[in-house]
Amino acid sequence: MKIGNIEIKGYAALAPMAGVADRAFRELCIEFGAAYVVSEMVSSKGLIMHDRKSDTLMKLGETEKPAAVQIFGCEPETMAEAAKKAAATGCCAVDINMGCPAPKIAGNGGGSALMKDPDLAARITEAVVKAVDIPVTVKFRAGWDDDNLNAVEMARLQESAGASALTVHGRTRKQMYAPPVNLDIIRQVKETVSVPVIGNGDIIDPASAENMLKVTGCDFIMIGRGALGAPWLFSQINAYFDKGVILPEPPIETRMAVMLRHIETLCRYKGDYIGMREARKHSAWYIKGIRGAAALRQEIGSLETIDQLKSIADKVIASANNNE
Repeated sequence: MKIGNIEIKGYAALAPMAGVADRAFRELCIEFGAAYVVSEMVSSKGLIMHDRKSDTLMKLGETEKPAAVQIFGCEPETMAEAAKKAAATGCCAVDINMGCPAPKIAGNGGGSALMKDPDLAARITEAVVKAVDIPVTVKFRAGWDDDNLNAVEMARLQESAGASALTVHGRTRKQMYAPPVNLDIIRQVKETVSVPVIGNGDIIDPASAENMLKVTGCDFIMIGRGALGAPWLFSQINAYFDKGVILPEPPIETRMAVMLRHIETLCRYKGDYIGMREARKHSAWYIKGIRGAAALRQEIGSLETIDQLKSIADKVIASANNNE
């Protein structure tokens, strides 16, 4: 797939999940074969006001190539200025969030709220395109609700505004993350525009990845929640498409080793206090479905040190081996 003049080799991108797709997780997913990553969404107003957290969210590691920085907001001028700051990070593209369903984002006119005002959404993209010299991409949803499935209209306007690629999450804002995913509307978008279309929604294994591509005809896929606690999903998808091989889930020992390495990197980037608190959700995802994991949830919920996490990993391994 090519986004503007940027060639992306592979099949799957990591979605810009707020509070999850930080530098540590992005780097890990790239290591496991993610072909493209997008940062957590960054507030355009925060960037203009020189908010330190916003600057931190945009920081990209040396291995994060190709990577896009995602910004959100509802004012064309502010978004244009924020895009310049995003482009200065060395990212290959600026991505505009027009799909976030969170009330604090949509309630202030950003994210998925822009689905209700396609003309404003197009003006934002046009302003951002004029402000930067790198490709601009846009991520949006099927529509606001089932009575307003306007992804095709959005796609036409976004292409006309200069977007170099479009990512469509096949759910409405009202759905949030509830099933089902509307693959047909992604297909309609693909048939409507000439720029690349990236399909997003409920890709959890090679079979669902293949189904997304076959049903929609999209150029690329984006994985979000399917990669939580399972960054090796990218390796599994690559192996399937490259060689027709279905890789099994990694052994428990490997899963725990990946978890520990992930959290150690997280702490290195954010410090132990923040890193270990964020480790609580990641650890719960890594051990989900493993025999004996349920009994450790309370312990995970109060994690404070990497040694505690190592102890939990040992217990998970022992429990799994004892029940084989």
